[in-house]
Amino acid sequence: MKILATLNPEYATAAEVDGYKRREAARAVVFDAAGKIALLHVTKNDYHKLPGGGVEAGESVLDALRRECREEIGCDIAIVAELGAIVEYRKMFGLKQTSFCYLAKVVGEKGEPNFMPDEVTDGFEVQWVPLAVAKQLVALDRPQDQSAALYMTPREKIIIEAAKAAPAVTADDGCHGGHCY
Repeated sequence: MKILATLNPEYATAAEVDGYKRREAARAVVFDAAGKIALLHVTKNDYHKLPGGGVEAGESVLDALRRECREEIGCDIAIVAELGAIVEYRKMFGLKQTSFCYLAKVVGEKGEPNFMPDEVTDGFEVQWVPLAVAKQLVALDRPQDQSAALYMTPREKIIIEAAKAAPAVTADDGCHGGHCY
């Protein structure tokens, strides 16, 4: 998968990164039948993120993405296309995270999310918005949380831009009116 970006706002050195723990994650721009995408509003810290999260032991990246979407947005998904990967050198955590990013569509009916306790505490709420609105919301985010400010918000901006630049998803892919965006 092509690398969309490498985020290193804390200026981790190559020697530092060599000693970091490794984490793989999966993230998606998920379209519904009306051409809107799922966006999670983290109300406690007032920022937005796309659905996705870490790959657990024994799980593939795509299985992790499907699990995360069921948990965070209450939906089963089908992967439509690869967008690329984003590498983050999180010096504050001694972590090198690689997020594998995809376009996906909702399969079947939308359900209710099943948030983890920390997500409930952070006030996660699912919003379904047009891609252009998602881009605006993320662009306006100014999270107080340092990790979100340095990594999550910049990462989501890059993923949304990659989705905007991807070939249009057709109605046959589950989007309304021939295009999702």
